[in-house]
Amino acid sequence: METPLFPQHVIAHKRDGLALSRAEIQSFVDGATHGSWGDYQLSALLMAIYLRGMTPEETVSLTSAMMHSGTVADLSSIKMPKADKHSTGGVGDKVSIHLAPMIAACGVAVPMISGRGLGHTGGTLDKLESIAGFNVRLSIPEYRDQIAKIGLSLIGQTAELAPADRKLYALRDVTATVECIPLICASILSKKLSEGIDVLVLDVKYGRGAFMKDKARAKELAKALTTVAKGMGKPTRAVLTSMEQPLGRSIGNALEVEESIACLKGQGPADTMEVTYVLGSHMLVLAGAASDLESARKRLEQSISSGAALAKFKDMVKAQGGNPAVADDTSLLPKAKLSAPLVSPTAGYVHSVDALDVAIAALKLGAGRAKAEDKVDHAVGFDGLVKIGEPIAIGQPLCTIHAQSAGALAEATSALLAAIKIGPNPVTSPTLIDEIID
Repeated sequence: METPLFPQHVIAHKRDGLALSRAEIQSFVDGATHGSWGDYQLSALLMAIYLRGMTPEETVSLTSAMMHSGTVADLSSIKMPKADKHSTGGVGDKVSIHLAPMIAACGVAVPMISGRGLGHTGGTLDKLESIAGFNVRLSIPEYRDQIAKIGLSLIGQTAELAPADRKLYALRDVTATVECIPLICASILSKKLSEGIDVLVLDVKYGRGAFMKDKARAKELAKALTTVAKGMGKPTRAVLTSMEQPLGRSIGNALEVEESIACLKGQGPADTMEVTYVLGSHMLVLAGAASDLESARKRLEQSISSGAALAKFKDMVKAQGGNPAVADDTSLLPKAKLSAPLVSPTAGYVHSVDALDVAIAALKLGAGRAKAEDKVDHAVGFDGLVKIGEPIAIGQPLCTIHAQSAGALAEATSALLAAIKIGPNPVTSPTLIDEIID
């Protein structure tokens, strides 16, 4: 007869630095899912894991248990290879919105479940909801049917998928255990692998505007994510990318959708497209849709030049209840009451565009949420933002601010002038794509 697994015994094992067994980890996840462990016991083990860490084998067991705490989408009836990407979050990162239709146009299905913005990072779901009527709350059968029909779907996490993660993340948020690599891995991968995908590409960001500020720490996370995902049988690669300055030239929900539409028309900013092509190329190669990165990139470029990716975007918007005409007429997106250029008070070169400070300025306009229950204003934000290394003349716009009131406009102006540094000497733009972790 097996000895019952009491929460206090499992907590004591990890407190003392021991590796937890699969059964002990399953007991913890079951306790989070079904309420058999008290919040105080769950929190105690989270802190013990934060302090003592986990082996790769433990992290695989935790991820698997969390993934199977709810429904795992069965997409086996869809014969196309199925790939997804996940970003650890940054400022101006709208890549999913245009990358998913590009990949689908290349014959690889994209079953993508995304999140909402919180704090200084924007959320894909909030951006998509800038499109009137766009429904991110599909059921799993609706999600599966749409993928079978058009090759992609961008939705939010349903109640059936990885319910243990919702409980544990809420506790991590209030117990100072968010920044724990094994817990981050289990949280990200339990959701991503429950989508029914075959392969995964990760965009792990570092820098001022990233979740991981330190490059070495971001690399540690990238290695842990790829190790755990492969331990669960999913071919995975991670791309380290810099987030010292915002990605692209737009920050704000509707403004970022507009930039993604420009990307699908071949008119996107160079840095946004570079990240898109690198992530997309690895997705196609891992999925077996291209033999090498060079041919994969050519296929992605062709998806844009042929109009196939834009057509897929329209198909997705229509399928999820939005108006596909937005792709041809972006004036249909929400517009702020006021807009005004932020002009440079000096001449020289852009030395820095602090991603975190820009994001906080957007947050104050209402483009994001400080608390999970906050509502976002889809119309506000910045576009036409300058990039590091660009020459600037006196009176030249550094960006355009979109706000709902004169007071908010003035506050954003002050914040952005502090965030953007102009110097007299030329500087080079920072490296964007740093390293591939495979």
